[in-house]
Amino acid sequence: MTITASKLRENVYRILDQVIETGVPVEIERKGVILRIVPDTAPSRLGRLEKRDLFNGDPDSIIGADWLAGWSEKA
Repeated sequence: MTITASKLRENVYRILDQVIETGVPVEIERKGVILRIVPDTAPSRLGRLEKRDLFNGDPDSIIGADWLAGWSEKA
Protein backbone atom coordinates (compact mmCIF):
# COMPACT_ATOMS: atom_id res chain seq x y z
CA MET A 1 0.00 0.00 0.00
CA THR A 2 1.42 3.41 -0.98
CA ILE A 3 0.26 6.53 0.85
CA THR A 4 1.31 10.15 0.98
CA ALA A 5 3.14 11.72 3.90
CA SER A 6 0.00 13.73 4.70
CA LYS A 7 -2.09 10.55 5.04
CA LEU A 8 0.62 9.07 7.27
CA ARG A 9 0.54 12.16 9.49
CA GLU A 10 -3.28 11.95 9.78
CA ASN A 11 -3.32 8.26 10.76
CA VAL A 12 0.18 7.49 12.02
CA TYR A 13 -0.84 5.31 14.98
CA ARG A 14 -3.48 3.36 13.06
CA ILE A 15 -1.04 2.72 10.19
CA LEU A 16 1.76 1.65 12.54
CA ASP A 17 -0.58 -0.72 14.39
CA GLN A 18 -1.71 -2.18 11.06
CA VAL A 19 1.89 -2.88 10.02
CA ILE A 20 2.58 -4.54 13.38
CA GLU A 21 -0.55 -6.73 13.22
CA THR A 22 -0.35 -7.80 9.58
CA GLY A 23 3.36 -7.61 8.82
CA VAL A 24 2.52 -5.93 5.51
CA PRO A 25 4.87 -3.01 4.78
CA VAL A 26 3.50 0.45 4.05
CA GLU A 27 5.13 2.67 1.43
CA ILE A 28 5.13 6.45 1.84
CA GLU A 29 5.79 8.70 -1.14
CA ARG A 30 7.60 11.92 -0.27
CA LYS A 31 9.10 14.25 -2.91
CA GLY A 32 9.16 11.46 -5.49
CA VAL A 33 10.97 9.06 -3.15
CA ILE A 34 9.38 5.91 -1.75
CA LEU A 35 10.01 5.18 1.93
CA ARG A 36 8.94 1.97 3.59
CA ILE A 37 7.71 1.12 7.09
CA VAL A 38 8.46 -2.55 7.70
CA PRO A 39 8.28 -4.53 10.96
CA ASP A 40 11.61 -5.78 12.28
CA THR A 41 10.24 -9.31 12.58
CA ALA A 42 7.29 -10.75 10.70
CA PRO A 43 4.34 -11.95 12.78
CA SER A 44 3.83 -15.68 13.13
CA ARG A 45 1.74 -17.24 10.38
CA LEU A 46 -0.09 -19.31 12.98
CA GLY A 47 -0.71 -16.21 15.08
CA ARG A 48 -2.60 -14.63 12.19
CA LEU A 49 -5.06 -17.52 11.88
CA GLU A 50 -8.63 -16.80 12.84
CA LYS A 51 -9.91 -19.03 15.64
CA ARG A 52 -12.96 -21.04 14.65
CA ASP A 53 -15.23 -23.02 16.92
CA LEU A 54 -16.44 -25.58 14.41
CA PHE A 55 -16.51 -29.35 14.28
CA ASN A 56 -18.51 -31.23 11.65
CA GLY A 57 -20.07 -34.30 13.18
CA ASP A 58 -20.35 -35.72 16.64
CA PRO A 59 -17.16 -35.16 18.69
CA ASP A 60 -17.89 -38.27 20.76
CA SER A 61 -17.84 -40.46 17.63
CA ILE A 62 -14.08 -40.05 17.19
CA ILE A 63 -13.33 -41.63 20.57
CA GLY A 64 -14.22 -45.17 19.52
CA ALA A 65 -13.30 -44.85 15.85
CA ASP A 66 -11.19 -47.60 14.26
CA TRP A 67 -8.46 -45.52 12.59
CA LEU A 68 -6.76 -48.49 10.97
CA ALA A 69 -9.87 -49.91 9.28
CA GLY A 70 -9.28 -48.34 5.86
CA TRP A 71 -5.47 -48.19 5.96
CA SER A 72 -3.06 -50.42 4.07
CA GLU A 73 0.67 -50.26 3.42
CA LYS A 74 0.20 -50.53 -0.37
CA ALA A 75 -1.49 -47.13 -0.70
